[in-house]
Amino acid sequence: MKAVLVSTPGGPEALELVDLPVPQPGPGQVRIRAEAFGVGTPDALIRSGVYKWMPPLPANPGNDVAGRISAVGAGVTGLAVGTKVLLSARELAMRGGCYAEEVLVPADAPFVLDERVSCEDAVCLPNYQVALALLQDCVHPKAPRSVLVVGAAGGVGMALVQLAKRAGMTVIGSVSSEEKAAFAREQGIDHAVFYRREDVVARVRELTGGAGVGAIFEHAGGEMFVPYVAALGDWGSLVSFNGFSPMPQENLSAALRAHMSVCPSVRSFSFHYYDHQRDARRALMTELIGALERGEIRPAISARLKLAEVRRAHELLEAGSALGKIVMTP
Repeated sequence: MKAVLVSTPGGPEALELVDLPVPQPGPGQVRIRAEAFGVGTPDALIRSGVYKWMPPLPANPGNDVAGRISAVGAGVTGLAVGTKVLLSARELAMRGGCYAEEVLVPADAPFVLDERVSCEDAVCLPNYQVALALLQDCVHPKAPRSVLVVGAAGGVGMALVQLAKRAGMTVIGSVSSEEKAAFAREQGIDHAVFYRREDVVARVRELTGGAGVGAIFEHAGGEMFVPYVAALGDWGSLVSFNGFSPMPQENLSAALRAHMSVCPSVRSFSFHYYDHQRDARRALMTELIGALERGEIRPAISARLKLAEVRRAHELLEAGSALGKIVMTP
């Protein structure tokens, strides 16, 4: 079978397509024949060798795969050959391992998919899983009525937009271009803000009649992070969900104190919180699979490539030009 390995971390050129034996399931295991692979930031971090949860080398950097059960081991019940499933490496003891034509995993790891759900759509759901956790678990004490999504045309950004609209929120999307604004409007944003040519904070306050938003979901970090506090409304929360971006240089405590009248909060979020919260983690994905089956969310796929084009997939990921999710097929 074909699989992707990284022996020496680096850029996309570090990704090697190799031939490996087809793994055979032991007791309590199942094998998945891949039909679609998701491509995301954790894959690139493993490839680069900088992931905090790095698997040992040589590493297979894939984290999301959907397909059908191709073999079952002794003692497995509830899954049969031909069952359509989604696997996220979040359900495994170690990240990675999913860029392969056949993937061997514990039988309790995959999520069963309805036949109506496409495998390409299914591998987008881990982005929605992060977004749902952000919306449900990171904004207390009151659910926001309005949100600012920074990078609204990205994979998690798109998911945040759709889920926030599903919850009845007003959504402002921060984007870099007219093309990304058009895409974000298709996902459901009510207003676009162009961070390269507008004062984002002033524009957000204008769009909200001076009230500010209930939550800001921010993945870029750096010089803009602290100023976003000024765009929060009453009980507003500024949530950072990227621990790999540049550190902000301004005084965060001073910014919070300057806006104490709205009781702002700041939260740093990582989905790795759920590594030891299995029931909560799986409940998030189960809810999203149901939402996908009912047509309540609609993943947007930016590019479809073959597994043999994995280097190109990572080049597109790092270019930041993708509108939605990059997906590969065997």
